[in-house]
Amino acid sequence: MKRLEKKHPLAIRWFHWINFPVLFIMIWSGLLIYWANDVYRVGYGNRTLFHFFPDKFYERLNIAFHLPQGMALHFFFMWIFAINGLLYVLYTAFSGEWRYLLPNRHSMREAIQVVLFDMHLSKKHPPVRKFNGAQQFAYTGVVLMGFGSLVTGLGIYKAVQFAWISELCGGYMNARFIHFWLTIGYVMFFLVHVTQVIRAGWNNFRSMVTGYEVVVAPDAEPHAASATSSEVTA
Repeated sequence: MKRLEKKHPLAIRWFHWINFPVLFIMIWSGLLIYWANDVYRVGYGNRTLFHFFPDKFYERLNIAFHLPQGMALHFFFMWIFAINGLLYVLYTAFSGEWRYLLPNRHSMREAIQVVLFDMHLSKKHPPVRKFNGAQQFAYTGVVLMGFGSLVTGLGIYKAVQFAWISELCGGYMNARFIHFWLTIGYVMFFLVHVTQVIRAGWNNFRSMVTGYEVVVAPDAEPHAASATSSEVTA
């Protein structure tokens, strides 16, 4: 038998769907700013294996020569990003939602189990609950990344007023370096997150829209229960 079960509170859904387009705009506008001084690469010594980013990348996405627009967008939406993030943290703290999100002593073992299962290296299903160990690490990590982005961003944006932030990072260039790689981290998180949501299916996605998911009762058919358990990784 199937039943509807509440999964995500309304506030959490609002924070999520506000943050999604805002973070996208922040990354896009950050690219427009970064183009003016694209210094980062992967390599060793004088040998460059990959430059962030190739000229073709800028041309295809029409990024070049849009620095003023990028700065205007970035410095406006950063306030929405910051306020939304702060409200999210306060809500999870005072509502008790933090109990589901913060990693515990079982989370590392669960996270390894989830990775092995997703890579088809193990047939053992991860525990079926609101957030498994891998999700706890991922969602807690992305909140810390958001804090890091705001702090380093302030150190870059107001280099004189917040010079102490840059000093804590080891200097202005280090603050910019950290800010850049945190952004790369967001992109990687986004790709994995969307892949897992698609993999988990419509029921999991719907729970972030409506707040409810369809759950199969224990006495239901075995194959149906198995289908539900596959949704734990999104």
